[in-house]
Amino acid sequence: MQIETLQSPAGANSSEPEITAQGDRVILSWLEVSGERATLKFAERTAAGWSNAQTVASGTHFFVNSFDVPSVRALADGTLAAHWEEKLGADEDSDASKVMLSWSKDQGKTWSRPVSPHHDGTNTEHGFASLFQAPGAGLGLVWIDGRATNPETESGDMSLRASVYDAAGKQLRETVVAPRVCECCSTSVGETSEGVIAAFRNRSATEVRDIYVTRFAEGRWSAPAIVHADDWMINACPINGPSVSARGREVAVAWFMAKGDQGRAFVAFSHDAGGTFGAPVRVDDASSFGRLGVQMLENGNAAVIWIEKGSQGSQFRVRIINSAGTRSAPVTIANTEGSRYPRMMGLRDELLFSWVDTDKGSSQLRTARTRIAPQSIAQAAPAGAGAH
Repeated sequence: MQIETLQSPAGANSSEPEITAQGDRVILSWLEVSGERATLKFAERTAAGWSNAQTVASGTHFFVNSFDVPSVRALADGTLAAHWEEKLGADEDSDASKVMLSWSKDQGKTWSRPVSPHHDGTNTEHGFASLFQAPGAGLGLVWIDGRATNPETESGDMSLRASVYDAAGKQLRETVVAPRVCECCSTSVGETSEGVIAAFRNRSATEVRDIYVTRFAEGRWSAPAIVHADDWMINACPINGPSVSARGREVAVAWFMAKGDQGRAFVAFSHDAGGTFGAPVRVDDASSFGRLGVQMLENGNAAVIWIEKGSQGSQFRVRIINSAGTRSAPVTIANTEGSRYPRMMGLRDELLFSWVDTDKGSSQLRTARTRIAPQSIAQAAPAGAGAH
């Protein structure tokens, strides 16, 4: 696997990248910050490289958060949908925020007036949204919602909520998916042949924060189910959410945990659209800071990215893993001393990567790619599936 640098479409002071895919369309989005003003921009992958950057929205009320990034994605009918967060209230130290949505029917030239999917009116945190193609031509999303919390007493539960919009941008419903979840771990969604699957970090009454999934089919979200019982008890949010990817009935979920204060990264596979998962496979080699991403490949293998923690510094890495536990050799994409926000998305025989380089004082979004052979997987020995 050879990593090839791509010319980034982002300007100076760029950060918070995200990569989304729908059909044959891959979109890279990011924020550019100048003073108090933040601007959400995006570019599309073409045969010649990234397209020129276009602007979605700009303002001084954006909530710029290292681990809660905005996104732009294409829908099945060609519409573009975008989300970002804005601050709530005048307290600069508050996490109170709201999710904002906007649509473009003309390939990003103009955008609709932003709306919010939640209408509780509370001055609390709403964020970590993930967008998906709803059945038909509409937009769906999940987000973490703090309306039942009290920021002053730091009490109450963050919940996972979801909403669906029709093709005209009309909100159809809002649903509580899980009543108590980790308060600042990102969500992730994938699209199986049997409906959408969402992954998130749950939070039990005893502060066990393992990874769960829920599936959206026939207008309903299933009861959340655990991917694997790590039994990681931690009385604080690790700020390290899961990643899910699906292709047909094949699903992979990748996640971080640090039980016993040892950071480790795992991936687990499902062959029944997320109904059940096999034993987890260790992703990292020695220790990990997490920041995982996963992409299902056409042959049923998965590409997984993570941050490897080493004695000589940390590295942004990728490797191919199959459900039997066989792993390719790791490939380093970038040293992470000064690099952040790793992201990955795959399309056909190509994997695309993005991250933010801060080595020279200012932040600059970088991109790269690698080509994946249809049957690529190293014939290495299995890496101890399920080893904790």
